[in-house]
Amino acid sequence: MRRSRSVRALVTAAVTTVAAAGMAVLGAGSAEAATPLPDHVFAPYFESWTGESPADLAAASGTKHLTMAFLQTATRGSCTPYWNGDTGLPISAAGFGDDIRTIQARGGDVIPSFGGYTADTTGTEIADSCTDVDQIAAAYQKVVTTYDVTRLDMDIEVDALDNTAGIDRRNKAIKKLQDWAAANGRTLEISYTLPTTTRGLADSGYALLRNAVANGTRVDVVNIMTFDYYDNASHDMADDTETAAQGLHDQLARLYPGKTDSQLWGMVGVTEMPGVDDFGPAETFTLDNARQVYAWAVDKGIDTLSFWALQRDNGGCPGGPAADHCSGIEQNTWDFSRIFAPFTSGSGQPADDFSVTAAPAAGTVAAGGTATATVRTAVTRGEAQEVKLTVGGAPAGVTASLSPATVTAGGTSTLTLATTGAVASGTYRITVTGAGASGAHTADYTLTVTGGTGGRCTAGPWSAGTVYTGGQQVSHKGHTWKAKWWTTGEEPGTTGQWGVWQDLGAC
Repeated sequence: MRRSRSVRALVTAAVTTVAAAGMAVLGAGSAEAATPLPDHVFAPYFESWTGESPADLAAASGTKHLTMAFLQTATRGSCTPYWNGDTGLPISAAGFGDDIRTIQARGGDVIPSFGGYTADTTGTEIADSCTDVDQIAAAYQKVVTTYDVTRLDMDIEVDALDNTAGIDRRNKAIKKLQDWAAANGRTLEISYTLPTTTRGLADSGYALLRNAVANGTRVDVVNIMTFDYYDNASHDMADDTETAAQGLHDQLARLYPGKTDSQLWGMVGVTEMPGVDDFGPAETFTLDNARQVYAWAVDKGIDTLSFWALQRDNGGCPGGPAADHCSGIEQNTWDFSRIFAPFTSGSGQPADDFSVTAAPAAGTVAAGGTATATVRTAVTRGEAQEVKLTVGGAPAGVTASLSPATVTAGGTSTLTLATTGAVASGTYRITVTGAGASGAHTADYTLTVTGGTGGRCTAGPWSAGTVYTGGQQVSHKGHTWKAKWWTTGEEPGTTGQWGVWQDLGAC
């Protein structure tokens, strides 16, 4: 994926030399049979460098399966993979082990993914970095046995697609891993995540699959990234997904002439990028696009539906460019997850659901005045249900109320924000939460107050050029913010609820 890992991990990689010695040779390790993935699975990517808990985000979004990004070596030439290339996140219980077990205990699973854009451009994708096929295979095996997973993903793009020696080593190592799994009665699937054109794989991606066939390596899923086309063309992202996948299907038919049409579609995976992708607004994947792709994926019977990435599934930066922490479009948190989640076989998603929005979504008022907005609810799936509305985030000197406080999905309520002269001037995020039988949804209203006489923030003002570490506090736009991890240049209030800055409230 076209995303960068954290600066902290890059610094670690630059100063740490990792020895390749000590990696087990195939044959060691547990061979217990884990539970296979469903025939059809929704598994969005989780960005491992954010410091967040994958189990917590999976639960919050209603997602049972995750693709964990990414595993790579800390330095070029190493044969030892770490999460995000960070030596502090090894392949062990210390490296997401507890989270993965929690997800599995809830009936889901994870798909560890090797590579990614950063690794593929820095030579730290393990098959590009390590020249020993046996050590590469042993690293794959360690991930499988440590986390008891049944699928590994290989995210291969940009420079790694041109590294023919790395491609050959990777496929040979996968074949060794598959032979080990077969000998031990262990279920194991391999997916390749590859960039695509709107008509199918480019020559480099197709050549990678030809090499797999030549090496006797079984590829179970080819997962195409249906975004970042960078072709300066006009795009309907849902239509382009369908033509790209049809092109892949036809390419797979040439590589695997013995497979039926149904089997070929069963090898296809699709990964979208919700909202604005890295190219810009001309390549925007909307909620309507998501609904079209979902219906198409069900009809074709593809294997995997995914998107990049779970932390982006929120409307925290509408009108903004592509970012790790938000989609850049107007949406509720987890809207894309809720559309795609029923794709997983036996997901048991609720039949009824609803949405919450506020109109207008922002307002400015002089201290002592009142601002209002209409809170609208709508049925997004099934039948209408009762929705209880609450409001939070109002600073001292502002009274927030909703009338009525309970509606039937499809109904409206009036949000009233009454200010006093004692409120501090600034901009505040007011959150309206609607809770129903199927879960909860939120809508944000941005209130700007002028002319207030209230107290001022005590934390130092945020500075774009300052490096902040986890726990440090700053003031910005009338709120106090705490950094969750290392950051610089990321403005508080723009990174969304899953971003680096935690909003400690108005001050």
